[in-house]
Amino acid sequence: MKFDLHVHSSHSKDSNSSHREILEIARKRGLDGLAICDHDTVEGGLACAEKTVELGFEITVIPGVEVSSLKGHILVLGVRENIEPLLSPEETIRQARRLGGTVIIPHPFKRSSHGIGSFEGLDIDAVEVFNSRCLFNSANRKALAEADRLGIPGVAGSDSHIPQMVGQAYTEIDASENTVEAVLKAIKEGKVSPAGCNTPTPIILEQMSGSVKRKIMKRLFRRS
Repeated sequence: MKFDLHVHSSHSKDSNSSHREILEIARKRGLDGLAICDHDTVEGGLACAEKTVELGFEITVIPGVEVSSLKGHILVLGVRENIEPLLSPEETIRQARRLGGTVIIPHPFKRSSHGIGSFEGLDIDAVEVFNSRCLFNSANRKALAEADRLGIPGVAGSDSHIPQMVGQAYTEIDASENTVEAVLKAIKEGKVSPAGCNTPTPIILEQMSGSVKRKIMKRLFRRS
């Protein structure tokens, strides 16, 4: 099964992707499911799970969150409650485990995306070794090498912030059935393989341009 394990919706301040758009493109690209990981909130994932039922799509949505720890971002899948941001990575992961979450370190060596850096010694289930938003693959290669060295499963995600990016990278998951529980169990058991391709540069630049425009508009709104 094909899952994009790192997708942002309009519940992230730097994304404009509606849940309908995300699900329609996921279906078009043959995804079996995806994980919605908005910044510091689970609301987007929960809402998207409801939307796929409403639309009648056979796509499994895993509610998740991209938590801002003190050292960098951490993905937590399968949770329905928010995790306090700006804790240490260790405490963030402890909170995630308390909620029954599956823990993935995204883009660890991509500093511009708040990568955490070294993940050695952390209680994690997988590492994102292929992030399609990387303009250069050095950060992905370093993540893959470190995950291999430590014997940690590697996964892939698009890190989509606009609909066109959904499914550019995905993870092949050997799960017993297409349910949230079975997919998360397979990730923990290492039954995963990263796949996909880099998002074309023009699409990444479009996303970056939109993010800059939103920040400017917010600043102008605050001043008015």
